Amino acid sequence: MNSFGRCRMLLVFLSLWFSSIHAFIVPLSSRNAPADVRIHESDWRLDMSKKGGVTLYGSQGSRSPLVNWGAYELKVPLEMAQDLSSNPHPFRQIPCLVDNDSGAIVFESGAILLHLLDKADLGADFTDAEIGSIKSWIVWANASLDPICFLETPDGKVYDTGLKNPNRRIDVIENILSKETFLLGDKFSLADVAVAAYLLYVPQFFRDIDLSRWPNLVRYMRGCASRECYGKAFGEPVQQYLESALENMGNKKDKLFGMF
Repeated sequence: MNSFGRCRMLLVFLSLWFSSIHAFIVPLSSRNAPADVRIHESDWRLDMSKKGGVTLYGSQGSRSPLVNWGAYELKVPLEMAQDLSSNPHPFRQIPCLVDNDSGAIVFESGAILLHLLDKADLGADFTDAEIGSIKSWIVWANASLDPICFLETPDGKVYDTGLKNPNRRIDVIENILSKETFLLGDKFSLADVAVAAYLLYVPQFFRDIDLSRWPNLVRYMRGCASRECYGKAFGEPVQQYLESALENMGNKKDKLFGMF
């Protein structure tokens, strides 16, 4: 066989080899995943085309609105996914976020808030020390505040809230808020989104709760619930209910002190 024939055969071989490699690599992640967690390629391309923001897989009745709240406060463009069947969360849970710039898939509400914090353009609004504090409060809210707000059975079902009884950790928050407007002083931050979101879930789900033993906490919760971005994320009916309920708790404490 002459040199021309050998070159021709080599080109044919390389063409077939690259075709087989492409066929193996492209669908690998989809082929190996269970049917109910596969990502539809058309949906993925659509999400990735929305440069500059994030796509959130969630629903109003879940913890997703706290992610909306954080994104609105940070002014990170956010769009809700229309098709939850394409949710890339490995356990098909919500909330789950897709970063339209990097393609990052982020789940767990605390991790999502941390990602939004890194993605946001904070400019000179916060120092490095303050950003460190914000990240700490976000993690604390998920790791420590959540189990206080929601008491669960061994199988994970919420049956009550720990805020019906005195709590030393909440006492610490009360003491901080007796001196400061927000967790970082006069600056509202994503730390307040993380902490206040969990606190505000309690009067939503436990309508008979009375938090008046912590008057500064109640004042803080009402201030956070009255924010425009909170109403946009959770809805006006929820916002109005919380403002009213927390105002009544505050008045109850004022009347108690007025008796002496």
